[in-house]
Amino acid sequence: MIIPLSALQHYAFCPRQCALIHLEQLWEENFLTAQGRLLHERVDSAELEVRKGIRFERSVHVLSEKLGIGGVLDLVECELSTGLLKPVEYKRGKPKPEPFDEIQLCAQALCLEEMRGTVIEEGALWYMQTRHRVSVIFSETLRQKTLTVIHQVRKLLSGNKTPQPEYSKRCKACSLIEVCQPQLLVKDKSKKYVMSLFD
Repeated sequence: MIIPLSALQHYAFCPRQCALIHLEQLWEENFLTAQGRLLHERVDSAELEVRKGIRFERSVHVLSEKLGIGGVLDLVECELSTGLLKPVEYKRGKPKPEPFDEIQLCAQALCLEEMRGTVIEEGALWYMQTRHRVSVIFSETLRQKTLTVIHQVRKLLSGNKTPQPEYSKRCKACSLIEVCQPQLLVKDKSKKYVMSLFD
């Protein structure tokens, strides 16, 4: 099974969201996801270009057979003088305190490293909301977090079971909130009630 790179970000954000999208094949669009889709359409449609000694390659397909992950990268910058590669991921929002986006980007680098037989030390995240580019160093800590998430996603998807919801403030921004119904399921006391009938 090849795990989509996007599943890693979904899992790091919320394991239930990952299962709803990648196991149950559910998707709902809201204002935020529509903005993100339009951003990626704009990025993906741009042509190959070379500026200031850097070649910009868009919609780059990657695969790691060793890790069983793959997908399409928004952008790979290649420094012509050295051959150094740098993956760049475009995001609709703004930088987050948790490393959801960094994990996805690091997985992209792991794919490129395997395919090209090279070491990639850093990449970048570009955020539309802040119109700001953030450099990401692929440290050993980030690499280990990424490998852990890959393992967890594989376990989730092969287990074929959607986790129960854990309602938090991030649920409000999730396009799947109406499908997921986290507050309703968290407050559901029916199982406890039924069990109490037989005590």
